[in-house]
Amino acid sequence: MTDSVIRASGLTLRRKHIDVLHDISFEIPAGAVVGLVGRNGAGKSSLLQCLTGLAAPDAGHCELLGCPSLDLSDAVRERLGYVAQTPDLFGWMSAEEHLRAIGRAYPRWDEARCLALAARLDLPLAHKVRDLSGGDQQKLSVVLALAHDPDVLLFDEPVASLDPLSRREFMRAIFSGEDRERTVIISSHILSDLERVVTHLAFIRSGRLQVLDSWDAMLEHYRVAPAGSEPPGAAIVWRNKAGERALIDTRLAPELASASRALTLDELFMELNA
Repeated sequence: MTDSVIRASGLTLRRKHIDVLHDISFEIPAGAVVGLVGRNGAGKSSLLQCLTGLAAPDAGHCELLGCPSLDLSDAVRERLGYVAQTPDLFGWMSAEEHLRAIGRAYPRWDEARCLALAARLDLPLAHKVRDLSGGDQQKLSVVLALAHDPDVLLFDEPVASLDPLSRREFMRAIFSGEDRERTVIISSHILSDLERVVTHLAFIRSGRLQVLDSWDAMLEHYRVAPAGSEPPGAAIVWRNKAGERALIDTRLAPELASASRALTLDELFMELNA
């Protein structure tokens, strides 16, 4: 990948002597929309925390926009938007007061954009944050992340507490009607939402990066090896625990390209977690 704006190299994070991330390396190109996929506890939140500098890795390093994640400059911070899985908000403020207080920290904060996003997500601005539902607190976090028009967005389960209509408006707010390029990593268990918007997918399991590839390449080339076949080792993306099924990349085994069908994102998730 070229023009990478997000990088990780040998990233390892330990908690209680256990690797929650192990030797993860990747590069994300400018303009990519990456779906970060894995089961609960796979390491998705930990990876995003390392990328944003909220967690210090035990080995390796990562960068955002060419700046080390543990030493992000103010200029880089102004170009980032981040939504944590659990919103970290000021409960005593109203939603509107919260938006105005945070907005003063960003030179590119756009009041009109902020209020339009809040209206689009049906965020009750007059309510105290502590009185908002979990879904409305999540909406507030999303507006805070988007209103300063960032170049890089990092989302950790941003729609987990949202109803289907709010999820649709969230996706539209990020991906519809924009006239410029953004780079996005979005972690979500709602695969149907990801399938419609991602350009790339990163699968993580037990703290290890299984595969990172473009969604188009996965649709075109990733297949379950036919029963009884012996694909070359280099073509095997993942083999299940019993060793009975193998997910392969047919670019490295073209003779098996027509022996199986394309997989949906749900099916890829099942294969990579079997």
